[in-house]
Amino acid sequence: MKARAQAGAIPPAAPTLTAQQRRRKRQILAHAVEPVRVHPRMTVVDLVTQYAGASIQARTLGAVARVVERMLTDPVRPTVYLGLAGPLIAAGLRQVIRDLIDCGAVDVVVSTGAILYQDLYQARGGKHWRGTPQADDSQLHALRIDRIYDTYVDEELFWACDAWCGRVADELPEGAYSSRAFLAEVARRLDDPESILVTCRRRGVPVFCPALNDSSIGIGLTEHRVRMRQAGRQGVRIDSIADNFEIVQTMVRSPATAAIYVAGGVPKNYINDAVVMGYLFGQERGHDYAVQLTTDVPHWGGLSGSTLEEAKSWGKVEAEASTAMCFVEPSVSLPLIAAYVIGKGLGRGRPRLRWTWRGEELVSMERAPVRG
Repeated sequence: MKARAQAGAIPPAAPTLTAQQRRRKRQILAHAVEPVRVHPRMTVVDLVTQYAGASIQARTLGAVARVVERMLTDPVRPTVYLGLAGPLIAAGLRQVIRDLIDCGAVDVVVSTGAILYQDLYQARGGKHWRGTPQADDSQLHALRIDRIYDTYVDEELFWACDAWCGRVADELPEGAYSSRAFLAEVARRLDDPESILVTCRRRGVPVFCPALNDSSIGIGLTEHRVRMRQAGRQGVRIDSIADNFEIVQTMVRSPATAAIYVAGGVPKNYINDAVVMGYLFGQERGHDYAVQLTTDVPHWGGLSGSTLEEAKSWGKVEAEASTAMCFVEPSVSLPLIAAYVIGKGLGRGRPRLRWTWRGEELVSMERAPVRG
């Protein structure tokens, strides 16, 4: 144990560094943290730009914004896949997601069924209501009110929407459909301009839902199946492997690919696996850009929190890819990134992609000029 210094003793001199150590020290201490400065006229673009020079999760959010800017301005024009998971519609992000798609920043959507269902629930007149996590949930159940943390939905209208999904299937020719093909039929029957599905239809953005069964849309399709069986008919069925075949075609036809993951879950893994499946068409490459906004953390070993560096070991992300992760809950982080993208007009000059499908075959993928 070191002896305590006597009162008034001269402290020892700092260790002497070699010239090489001093050069290395200067290299490491090359960039000071820049204080975030706010003022009355600043924009969200100004704020997020400043975040890149700050620290902790402000810096990671700024890094995500920079990577997204690079992916959207790359002259190679990578195809951008938006993966959506979590309670995003309940959190009030429906318009944010819709506007990202509408502005030209997104080429393909991969979503959980719950997000798409809650989008069509609102398109058919439903609302999400402010509630409290301290609610009496037994009483809510008796009143047919469902709770999503601090948000309520009307279960009676949910049942009506479930049945509506089944009736959409009733109207279609019997047979197998990919989730993309079925959701296109759903979107064709909606007319809410604020809807994610309607905007994707209008902008020609394909929507995949690899876990469609795990949602109220799946419940509606199960109701359709029961009815069809009772009538001695086959009805409509969802072919999830057709989804695989369809989405990998979008990957291999793209000169480059980029991924924006909101939360994680099945959409993140699906977008990653889709690029791996390129080997079926003689192509082996990972995403050129990837960013993620999540609260899941890497040390539990789950995919939702796994780093984009880890994805490089699988070949899902290129070794030299431009990547960034921000561990900030998406109801806070996604609007900031969306405002940055829209505020800088990053989607404005990107040509749209025009997809032509014949059944589950992608006949062509062409660039088309942006239209208003």
